[in-house]
Amino acid sequence: MDKRATIYTYLKPRIPYMTLGVLMKFAGALAELLLPYLLSYMIDQVVPLGDRGRILLCGGLMLLAAVAAVTLNIAANRMASATSRDFTRSLRHDLFDRTMRLSSRQIDQFTIPSLIARLTTDSYNLHQTVNSMQRVGIRAPILLVGALTMSIVLDRSLALVMVAMLPVMACIIFFFSRRGIPLYRRQQEGVDALVRTVRENFTGVRVIKALSRGPHEARRFDAVNRELVRRETRASTTMAMSNPLMSMLLNLTLTAAIVYGAWRVNDGLSQAGVLLAFMSYFTTILNALMSITRVFTNLAKGIASGGRIMQVLNTPEDLLPQQQLPGGDPGAHIAFEHVSFAYQPGGRDQLEDLSFRLERGQTLGIIGATGSGKTTIISLLMRFYDPREGRILISGRDLRSIDPEELHRMFGVALQNDFLLASSIEDNIRFGREMTQAELELAARDAQAWEFIQALDDGLAHSLDTRGVNFSGGQKQRMLIARALAARPDILILDDASSALDYQTDAALRQAISRDYRGVTTIVVAQRVSSLAHADLILVMEHGRCIGKGTHEQLLQSCEIYAEIYASQMGEVPA
Repeated sequence: MDKRATIYTYLKPRIPYMTLGVLMKFAGALAELLLPYLLSYMIDQVVPLGDRGRILLCGGLMLLAAVAAVTLNIAANRMASATSRDFTRSLRHDLFDRTMRLSSRQIDQFTIPSLIARLTTDSYNLHQTVNSMQRVGIRAPILLVGALTMSIVLDRSLALVMVAMLPVMACIIFFFSRRGIPLYRRQQEGVDALVRTVRENFTGVRVIKALSRGPHEARRFDAVNRELVRRETRASTTMAMSNPLMSMLLNLTLTAAIVYGAWRVNDGLSQAGVLLAFMSYFTTILNALMSITRVFTNLAKGIASGGRIMQVLNTPEDLLPQQQLPGGDPGAHIAFEHVSFAYQPGGRDQLEDLSFRLERGQTLGIIGATGSGKTTIISLLMRFYDPREGRILISGRDLRSIDPEELHRMFGVALQNDFLLASSIEDNIRFGREMTQAELELAARDAQAWEFIQALDDGLAHSLDTRGVNFSGGQKQRMLIARALAARPDILILDDASSALDYQTDAALRQAISRDYRGVTTIVVAQRVSSLAHADLILVMEHGRCIGKGTHEQLLQSCEIYAEIYASQMGEVPA
């Protein structure tokens, strides 16, 4: 975003509409405040005269004022609901858009569960705050000030009883509001932890069942849930104390006003109609103050949630393209030059002094133990992260000088932990991109997915369940590879994407790629030597360092670890 976002940024375009709603609320409140005054006037001035015409006139005016108050308040409430709806829709849209543009490092800092909570719970809290501020937050102060003013007009002595209590009530509201904001912020952090735990359990539900860890996960969830309950209880209890305290003070004030008012009427210093109207205004003041207390409770939630949302919206772009960066050898399609990288600043390097080059159309194979840095190479190549040292070039251009949209259009990717949409097979392969039906079918054929797709009654229109659980692991991988191939990328990345395929299908996939995707630079991350043996360059990774680099034949002679992997998988000792 060009400017630092605030809540006002999203409310500003709606101020004219909100102003109209405020005016309607103001008019409705005035009509409501007029009712006790008309009642007092009729009891004290009209009824003693016995003039039925004037009595009916006053009654008609009261009826008209009541209808106007109800009509204007309903209309204003509808406008408030529309404003808060549009405000939240716009805010959520920008929050989702900004979330999708966060770098991987920024996502790691916020965490995915926290981002989910900000998009859902926090935006809902802000919606409720904006809605209640327009509906109650405007009406209650108008009624409070108006009722006090009318009370003073009717009887200054009685009004002083209420005015004396207002500073005490204001201090109570200020105290609880100040205490509530940090409590609700900690409550939302507890929601983040709960979302994270639930998300982990849903993602790994099959592993949990397979290892009979259900009771353990239930205890872990219970611990997180109890912590959230503790924080919610503390926040709710603290804020709930304001209601009975305010009620006690208001009722004591009301009792004092009744006793004092009755004494004044008995001594002829006031009139019964004035006392009756005063009681109505006091009830209005009582309800207004209670409403203001509830508004401040919602406001505390809204401020806490708004701060969390604005923290994401105002996070600066982390991977903006830079100009005037020196280029490199344009003959190399992909080049890593002394690249080092650590996920945590100051932490241990997950990649250390890595250098290699690939020409256009060549294939790179990467093999190594889990945690050796294979996927980290892919993440750096697609600029999910920037290296700590060194540089990465594509066609002689430093990655940091390429616009992210342009960069990502170069890739076709089937990642190690990829996902499938709960939609049709065609939608999953097409993935919102423009392509002909022939191109889509060719990608499915080359990915060795066309045979099982044709066997389905509805073919490409067949629907997948969430995460594709109604297909086998090999079928899912072939659909993901078809998605990567469908866009005819410049660079094809297969990050352990064929681990669930049998050797025959894997070999057919490699043949199809070499036949139909000439000129496409391919990067294959795999655990099988057979998936990499054809590669023009193979990197053997161990603890973030490249311990072997060359062709299959070269590595069999020069890299002991690669030769051991080959022997263990192929059942033969290399010559």
